[in-house]
Amino acid sequence: MSDNPCPGRRTVLGRAFLVLPLVLVAFVAITVGFAASKTVRQPYETPFFHLFFSDTLHMKAWLITVALLLALGQLLTASRIYEVLRFPPKGRFYHVVHRWSGRAAILLTLPVAYHCIFLLGFGTYDARAYIHSLLGSLLYGTVLAKVLIVRSNGFRGWALPLAGSALFSILLGLWLTSAFWYFSTFGVGI
Repeated sequence: MSDNPCPGRRTVLGRAFLVLPLVLVAFVAITVGFAASKTVRQPYETPFFHLFFSDTLHMKAWLITVALLLALGQLLTASRIYEVLRFPPKGRFYHVVHRWSGRAAILLTLPVAYHCIFLLGFGTYDARAYIHSLLGSLLYGTVLAKVLIVRSNGFRGWALPLAGSALFSILLGLWLTSAFWYFSTFGVGI
């Protein structure tokens, strides 16, 4: 006799639970996109860190570049954690590095996102800006979905690498449509 009084109920709840990260991504993306679309576009002369950068756009380009480099480190440490790549040292070292580099990458994106969402708005003036705005709207929903998958036990083994890959792809797309474009157009100078 089964312990579960409704054997089909667990399967339905399990399937609904698998859709939860997608719903989370969609909800956050729509919310961020809506907030950005209501922003009145401001000029680039906004407060920024005068310590290192000549202007706000250079600051944003460099912060997202460092976040992308940390995300590349995430790929390496995840590959080591899952033993796709095998290099020393053994133990929990790569778990800690993976966790903290991910946190640092997300923290570096916050001032960039603030400027993009609340000062520049949702860009539709050309294809690059439109793609960048769409990817930016997806970023934090994907982060939350990945955290949900990491912290939950109800997901299949492929869900976490898929979420991590989606997050890396979004960050790479954001870098290509912002920092890479900016550096190739205006130069790398700080």
